[in-house]
Amino acid sequence: MPDARVQAAIDNWGPRFITNGVDYNVFVRTTRGLEHWEDWLDAWSGAAEVHLEIAAQAEAAGHALTAGEAYVSAATCFHFAKFVWVVDAEKNRATTRRAIDALARAHRLLDPTAERLEVPFEGTTLAANLRHPTGVQRAPLVVLIPGLDSTKEEFFGWENVFLQRGIATLSFDGPGQGESGFELPIRHDYDVPVGALLDHVADRTDLDHDRIGAVGVSMGGYYAPRAAAFEKRIKAVAGISGPYTMGSNWDDLPNVTRETLMHHTHAADHDEARERTLKLDLTGVAELIDQPSLILTGKLDRLIPWEQTKRIADEAQDSTWVLFDDGTHVCNNVPYKYRNLVGDWTQEQLGR
Repeated sequence: MPDARVQAAIDNWGPRFITNGVDYNVFVRTTRGLEHWEDWLDAWSGAAEVHLEIAAQAEAAGHALTAGEAYVSAATCFHFAKFVWVVDAEKNRATTRRAIDALARAHRLLDPTAERLEVPFEGTTLAANLRHPTGVQRAPLVVLIPGLDSTKEEFFGWENVFLQRGIATLSFDGPGQGESGFELPIRHDYDVPVGALLDHVADRTDLDHDRIGAVGVSMGGYYAPRAAAFEKRIKAVAGISGPYTMGSNWDDLPNVTRETLMHHTHAADHDEARERTLKLDLTGVAELIDQPSLILTGKLDRLIPWEQTKRIADEAQDSTWVLFDDGTHVCNNVPYKYRNLVGDWTQEQLGR
């Protein structure tokens, strides 16, 4: 019988894994018979190894498309192996590196426009992946912002939603996220690292700097609106299932989420983590968002109450509010409803 954390992961994360590229059969096979949370990372790393073997064989045979897609699958499995898994920090870090490496191999085969950016920031670096749409000389840009423990390695399919609409994508590991989180803890003023990111690409002639958007998912649904409130190079912003005040429902968060917040805030214990998480607060901030904003979530969200997300829309100056009655957190159980909607809305805003 699975322990409580494994069962919660199976019950709550299946749609997210599948929406972001994990084959349903792989999800079932990897989680079947898995009983202990401590074994989660190894089980999903094993699934990634299968894809790596497929990729290596296909690449050796000259089948670049098959190899590239298998590398994407491997990167996704490695990412979800260590997703909110903080049992062993060193194994978490090593698996993060393997996810990064697998996606870099996928980019080499599937998207030669893809570039890894390393942004100097407060004595260390922030990492991001830049991709370009085909046939667009000076493309608008959308910054894709992860949540608590999502990362740029989770976003290959999400990026394609925007690339297909002629928009360049810049998927970003900010403080407390992915590899950037190795050195930098979560910070409430996410506009500061976003500003550093936009400064880093400001001289590029292949991007239209008058047409920049930001889209954030989960806790990124806090980060993106926060960035838009203070960083006016952002001309349109979308937040999906974001909290108004992250720490206000601390006691109702799953235990693995609280543990992950403690890890990524670099807190000593749960009490300190809660205090640091409470700083993720849009009070007095949401009302400063004067750009067009799209705020959406699912009414069945069990992680961030939908009323919190609606409060962002209520206070932003030019917002569109969308609530899917059948949607869960980030609406990953209804991706066919929200993904193209966000892509089309972003295209309309940045096309003006």
